Amino acid sequence: MRTHHLVALAATLSLAAAACGSVEAGNAETAQSAPSTSAPDPGTSGPVTVTDGRGEELTIDAPATTVVGLEWGIVENLVSLGVMPVGVADPAGYGAWVGAAPLDDEVTDVGMRGEPSVDAIVALDPDLVVATTDLAPNVVDQLEAVVPVLIVRPAAAERPVEQMRDNLTLVAAAVGRTDEAGELLADLDTALADGAAALEAAGVAGDRFTLADGWVEGSNVSVRAFTDASLAGAVVEELGLESAWELEGDPDYGLATTDVEGLTGLGDVHFLYYTNEVEEDPFAALDGNAIWDSLGFVESGDVHRLPDGIWMFGGPRSVEQLVEAVVTTLTA
Repeated sequence: MRTHHLVALAATLSLAAAACGSVEAGNAETAQSAPSTSAPDPGTSGPVTVTDGRGEELTIDAPATTVVGLEWGIVENLVSLGVMPVGVADPAGYGAWVGAAPLDDEVTDVGMRGEPSVDAIVALDPDLVVATTDLAPNVVDQLEAVVPVLIVRPAAAERPVEQMRDNLTLVAAAVGRTDEAGELLADLDTALADGAAALEAAGVAGDRFTLADGWVEGSNVSVRAFTDASLAGAVVEELGLESAWELEGDPDYGLATTDVEGLTGLGDVHFLYYTNEVEEDPFAALDGNAIWDSLGFVESGDVHRLPDGIWMFGGPRSVEQLVEAVVTTLTA
């Protein structure tokens, strides 16, 4: 599934499909409190009870070991915790976009993220399916009729970093890996602190930045803005930079869209963007565009493509990749 359709932004846009497909927008009415969890002590195999992203309680007989993941952020968390899922929605797309936590070759493809195959999932006889509030309710109902399903709210614009942390903790409780989750979050805290210190030492702390991706349709380039309400935008702000986007993002992912004309009011910024080799670089495609070429950050060369394989909607390992990329770029 391509990132273009990761969300359907409220009223303002309909993102174009590309290599990796689409998912529906998250439910803005989903419970926003941190998930509660209870799990057996390490070394036991007793029941596990968690309260999921819908506010619904789920109990399974023991920490799940045979797990299917239907969204890439969930899959990244499972792999990072040491639980290789038996089935993944669009593993080829995952491999192209998520570099932080590679899959084994034996993982079964269970369809697209927005349209998984219930039959393929049931054939794997999983003890848990982990999905998100983006998944169509009728698909969730079909799955819940035959297998326990844990639903995670994938993003929350009002608390993006905290939601990412909560999701890891929730999934970890369901698979009996709470200690591993603590280690991942501790590593993330260290990376954030070290990254902020490096930017301070380089004299760029407090600088303004924008983070974006985009896509090309014919002769037009659409720009997707990762506002400070997005996970990626909020993480860069935690490094001590200031987001220059004044656009209002959607209530889940904190994303907004604009075009090249919409960049004219940004002023002096570090223009950071990401794409992937599987598709055309949208900002390279703007070379020769009179508006783009006249922008101050373009004239000064302050336009930076971040490395491929950083999933901007992932867990701690992807966030650490983003931190490293930003720090490396702005301190070079």
